[in-house]
Amino acid sequence: MTPPDSITVNLPSSFNSIDSLVRQPAKPQTPYQVLRLLPKDATPAQQDSAIQAWFGHAEIHYSEQPDTLHLPGHEVPRDLKKVNIPQYYRENYFSNDTLYHEEVSAARFGVAGDPVPYALHNDDIITGLLLLCFLFIMLIMSRISGFMLHQAKDFFYPSKAKNLLLETGLEIRMQIVFTVVTCLLLALSYFFYVIRYNSDSFILDSEYALLGIYMATFIAYFCVKMLLYTVVNTTFFDHKKNLQFLGSLLFITSIEGMLLFPQVLLLIYFQISVQNAAYYFIFVLSFVKILTFYKSYIIFFKQKDFFLQIILYFCTLEMIPLSVLWTALMVITNSLKVNF
Repeated sequence: MTPPDSITVNLPSSFNSIDSLVRQPAKPQTPYQVLRLLPKDATPAQQDSAIQAWFGHAEIHYSEQPDTLHLPGHEVPRDLKKVNIPQYYRENYFSNDTLYHEEVSAARFGVAGDPVPYALHNDDIITGLLLLCFLFIMLIMSRISGFMLHQAKDFFYPSKAKNLLLETGLEIRMQIVFTVVTCLLLALSYFFYVIRYNSDSFILDSEYALLGIYMATFIAYFCVKMLLYTVVNTTFFDHKKNLQFLGSLLFITSIEGMLLFPQVLLLIYFQISVQNAAYYFIFVLSFVKILTFYKSYIIFFKQKDFFLQIILYFCTLEMIPLSVLWTALMVITNSLKVNF
């Protein structure tokens, strides 16, 4: 079957091959003569097919010899493959200017301005930590809100029953997490104080490393204080009162974290006066120490007329560790800051 875009030319019976066609004088020598052999209604595709059938494709070989045909008195024309732009085309007045070449880094003109000081409210990491603290506080309060209310009621109105308030493992873990949140809030408060009044340049690569050191210091403070209370209370009092006091101490630390969270938010995002924030922090710290003194008196010294002993007990286990904590924070800050 013949394709639609081709045409069959009826040749004489004496034309048996292409070689015989070449030897015949009647062979068409031009495309015009080939088209004359076709019917008048032949399509352009059929005409092209007939021409390709008569004339084969031959590879074109260009001469490799240089062109010597040029006008007399003129130089030999240059090779078009060789591009050599004159110097005045390749360079101009702005060639060496850094603004003309965007790929070359250039120094800024003028005098460098003062860098923008570090601000906690612009720090995404600090914002994420505070948001995480808020979520933890909401989660803890939703899980053990009933236990916290019952413990607050028992804190000021202790039950006459001999049985202690039984705490589950979940409640103890939640209070420990609350203690860690309190350490983070204390570290943020002291970090803001250092950045504002002490120094904002440290030998550390990042401010977050300094914040982590402060937080580790506060965690170590609470762990050492719990250990000291355990050793002293186990030595002088019974085991049941010791557990009761440790539970109350965790509750007091949780209350401290809840009271410090609004202060940190106001201090960082609402730019309240640092003096007012310091007054609020002193109030919270005094309130926490009063609660600790009250609870130690109710549990250990209520039935005894040893007022001097409770003063010594409180100063040894509360005030001295607090003084050591403040001294340790100052030593750490002075050791890490850059002294000009």
